[in-house]
Amino acid sequence: MEAKVSEGGLNVTLTIRLLMHGKEVGSIIGKKGETVKKMREESGARINISEGNCPERIVTITGPTDAIFKAFAMIAYKFEEDIINSMSNSTATSKPPVTLRLVVPASQCGSLIGKGGSKIKEIRESTGAQVQVAGDMLPNSTERAVTISGTPDAIIQCVKQICVVMLEAYSIQGQYAIPHPDQLTKLHQLAMQQTPFTPLGQTTPAFPGEKLPLHSSEEAQNLMGQSAGMDASSQASTHELTIPNDLIGCIIGRQGTKINEIRQMSGAQIKIASAMEGSAERQITITGSPANISLAQYLINARLTSEVTGMGAL
Repeated sequence: MEAKVSEGGLNVTLTIRLLMHGKEVGSIIGKKGETVKKMREESGARINISEGNCPERIVTITGPTDAIFKAFAMIAYKFEEDIINSMSNSTATSKPPVTLRLVVPASQCGSLIGKGGSKIKEIRESTGAQVQVAGDMLPNSTERAVTISGTPDAIIQCVKQICVVMLEAYSIQGQYAIPHPDQLTKLHQLAMQQTPFTPLGQTTPAFPGEKLPLHSSEEAQNLMGQSAGMDASSQASTHELTIPNDLIGCIIGRQGTKINEIRQMSGAQIKIASAMEGSAERQITITGSPANISLAQYLINARLTSEVTGMGAL
């Protein structure tokens, strides 16, 4: 699997997030957004930058593994260029390394560190990059910062190995990396921090509040409370949601293919009520363990997100 990933041979959609200071973000965006536009075009990855004037911004990179590696390479080389430029105006003689900070779900940090630190040691030795996993979680988050520093080439090799670890933490379904149910609560929390709503590809669920008539974040938190507090094999419960009539087709799919796929992947029972006269919405009832319900909702949201962004309605 490792060999396949490093050759970019695995067509899996992944989402990797970076934490950047305002100055670094400015460098990535470039004059009139030219740099980020070029990075998107040349790498084929989606690059989204969180809004806001806070000192730290989140840069989300989504795409097939090879597109993610290209985007990372471009960012690492851009940062090196910035270091070289800043050195020409200073008296410093030794060149500082390029440093990137990844945002990784705390649940995956164990796999990244390995037993007794064996995995992280192997990554450091094989890539030549310095890798540090923060001991504490980021504020209001279930994630930790993973700091990588070194030459651009060492950083790219290091990101490839981290992607392998992340992919191993996922179960791969079709060409999308679908997280295990225990990963979903983290993803829901992440998704709710994504404001304003930006389509981040199918590995990130969406709870966009007003933009799409899905769930309020309060419902999402209830759901998270349920799935975080109960065992995945605990008793079945039921969750209902309403979907606009004009979007129900993308969830059912041709001859029911999509809804059957969602049923199989999530292990939940999903019933779609018949259209009611005079109503613009359809009721969907999901029954199963909290983890099954969580996964079914995630998959339904992914379908809706791709449909809406595909239509260019945002």
